[in-house]
Amino acid sequence: MRIFKFGGASVKDAAGIKNVHSVLQQVGYEDVLLVVSAMGKTTNALELVIKNYFEKSKELNASIQEIKKYHNQILLDLFEDDKNAVFTAVNKHFLDLEYFLSSNKSPNYNFVYDQVVSMGEIISTTILSHYFNHVGIKNHWVDVRNFIKTDNTYRDAIVDWDTTQKTISKNIKRKVLNITQGFLGSDENNFTTTLGREGSDYTAAIFAYCLNAESVTIWKDVPGVLNADPRYFENTTLLNQISYREAIELAFYGASVIHPKTLQPLQSKEIPLYVKSFLNPLLPGTSIAKGSHLEPETSCFIVKKNQLLLSLSSIDFSFIMEENISEIFALFHKYKIKVSLIQNTAISFSVCIEDKFGNFGELKNILAKKFKIFYNENVSLYTIRHFTDKAISMVEKDKTVLVKQMSRETMQIVTQE
Repeated sequence: MRIFKFGGASVKDAAGIKNVHSVLQQVGYEDVLLVVSAMGKTTNALELVIKNYFEKSKELNASIQEIKKYHNQILLDLFEDDKNAVFTAVNKHFLDLEYFLSSNKSPNYNFVYDQVVSMGEIISTTILSHYFNHVGIKNHWVDVRNFIKTDNTYRDAIVDWDTTQKTISKNIKRKVLNITQGFLGSDENNFTTTLGREGSDYTAAIFAYCLNAESVTIWKDVPGVLNADPRYFENTTLLNQISYREAIELAFYGASVIHPKTLQPLQSKEIPLYVKSFLNPLLPGTSIAKGSHLEPETSCFIVKKNQLLLSLSSIDFSFIMEENISEIFALFHKYKIKVSLIQNTAISFSVCIEDKFGNFGELKNILAKKFKIFYNENVSLYTIRHFTDKAISMVEKDKTVLVKQMSRETMQIVTQE
């Protein structure tokens, strides 16, 4: 079986869905499982719904109606007859969303988040499945929440691999086209969980691992993995092939083309990963596999925006020792703070962090009881793999460098724009 993952950009409108159909016609769809994200910016729109819900905003209903309107237009563009069963199916999902918001009693933001944002993937795959049936491609719609089982760490759930393996290997149909949702799972009480933003790549890897898949292909609007994000860098280079190790390094440092958790299950079973263009599906793209090397050999650039540079120093000028660092990292773990760079001296300790869950304010108050605190907001963290003097100069140009750190293969630079 082959696993294909299509992200939100590939199904953002009716033309995108028709293009996915075209891709499958060209590359084949027998014994394929499609993992599909929410359409376009639907997840962002659902996050606004959640914000309005918790703020008890008068805009709550309007924000839901905007999402309905967006999806309804796609339906009208795809189906000639508005009596098609897909209209009823999609409307039911919106009714489920509205019922949850009207009946929910939980004040837990992360729990509510997962129950609400999941509707983006459920609706997108419902539309895709009905459209494929409409144009003659029979398929099996799969609710991923019945297959990927997790703990109840809402918004960043941990997979229960044993249960997931048994469920997927026993119940996924072979020799047909399966369509399922990225990003989602469910806990032991069958409440929806999510695997972290951009987690659809990880979903594809989970299915590949459990099904001993032939390969995974991530379909993007770029020709493959580039050596830098074209939004921030000019003259990017296509990487034809990458080793698992190099890809894991790039993903760890924040390369947006691959989700950080995706590579490990694939590497463990030596399942190749391809990153290809849904605009030119017959081009080779980038292959990530065992034994590959970085080709062409070039510097790779990764940038993470909206980071925090936090520096802690002892109040009494005593050394920052192992027990202090251990305590600090325990707090980072508790408050779900992602650490991307560490640097310490005798009496100070600096980290570049990402406050994905908005917990820094609370953490800062706790740390201030034991340490002097200095921090810079909205800094950028640049990581250069296989750096050269020219690459370093290009990154540093017209920026204030706050921290610079170098190892054998990697340089990291924290800048204030």
